Amino acid sequence: MIESLFVLSPTGKVIIEKHWHELIPRRVVDYFNDQVTKSMAAGEDVTREDVLPILSSPTYQLINIYRDGLTYLSPVTKEVDPMMVFEFLHRIPDIMQEYFGQVSETIIKENFVTVYQLLDEMMDDGYPLTTEPNALKEIVPAPNILNKVVNTLGATTSVSTKKMPSGMSNLPWRKAGVKYTRNEILFDIVEEMDAIVDSTGKAVSCEAHGTIQANSRLSGMPDLTLAFVNPRLVDDCSFHPSVRFNKWEADKVLSFVPPDGHFRLMSYRVNLPSQQNLPIQVKPSINIGANGGKFDISVSLRNSSGNPVENVVLTLPLHKSTSSLTAHCNVGQYMFDPVGKVLRWDVGKIVQRERAPVISGSFGFVAGSSDTVSNAGYNIGVEFLIHSHSLSGLKVAKLKLFNESYEPYKAVRTMTKAGRYQVRA
Repeated sequence: MIESLFVLSPTGKVIIEKHWHELIPRRVVDYFNDQVTKSMAAGEDVTREDVLPILSSPTYQLINIYRDGLTYLSPVTKEVDPMMVFEFLHRIPDIMQEYFGQVSETIIKENFVTVYQLLDEMMDDGYPLTTEPNALKEIVPAPNILNKVVNTLGATTSVSTKKMPSGMSNLPWRKAGVKYTRNEILFDIVEEMDAIVDSTGKAVSCEAHGTIQANSRLSGMPDLTLAFVNPRLVDDCSFHPSVRFNKWEADKVLSFVPPDGHFRLMSYRVNLPSQQNLPIQVKPSINIGANGGKFDISVSLRNSSGNPVENVVLTLPLHKSTSSLTAHCNVGQYMFDPVGKVLRWDVGKIVQRERAPVISGSFGFVAGSSDTVSNAGYNIGVEFLIHSHSLSGLKVAKLKLFNESYEPYKAVRTMTKAGRYQVRA
């Protein structure tokens, strides 16, 4: 049972407070904010994303997620499946993204009435009820100019802001009577690479987290079967409710009646062997002296299927005693944050057979601090993006349509990007 929800701003202030079962006092939010502050102060490299998803208080278990700068907090007191709570908390920003285009503190404040209407429909007495966008849009209309004016003025109107479902089918994720002049369905396979690489270029740990996003514009009630060339590459899968799980277990194919519009069809994880070729190689060299240090970092392509690697950014957090930094790079541009003590090198695009990007320079320490930083470790964060490249090798073989007579247009795009990618120096 999910009793309450608090949506917190980046400063920890309550934006949304919703209670489905019983009132939970706001002092639990103060306790949570104190625990988050203590966790982030425990280490230099600890960020808000590193705070534990479940924190204990004397009375509650504080289940929380962090999305787009906002915290979604659900204190629970009774025995509950935490994965159900996590899934529901993630579904809330997903639904708001579907309604408002983006999620932020400002957007929520501008659409308070709609947000509370959605929360009323999504939960019934502590249990998830309606969480599919198609079904919710039949009950709670998306905000328009009239709604915003009425909500801002606090006035009443004879115009109904809540319409009765008119096109519902026996599938909660798809409405009946959908028609398109051009029937098409598009798939995006997006993989994020999480890796820890040592200074020699060897992967200490490496795995890919993938999602298959779909955009369906199909008429009627299509029944689809999506087959892969190598489905057994993936494990730890999760699916949209439309997917028939027994069919996947037996034949490793996705059989489903798709929702209308955008939806996440499947999420998965792939363990990559340690000898797996990484898309790019970062070679760092950092030498610490008495009053500072020198560094030299180069980047080169390794395995990107011949595609250029775009949006390459390297981030080097330095010790808090660093007082100054000078550097030179042959590609891109760099910026040093003297407050956060972080060097950010925006490399840009790397193409095969072009000169290898290199940055070198030196930094100084505050006088008398060399002893405290002599054994400090340095880790380089790496960001990149590769179009038309699948790190795991997952490929779509064919798509079949049943229950309808038309032949839909279908397309598949792949993309690989860095997740938590770290190189030790």
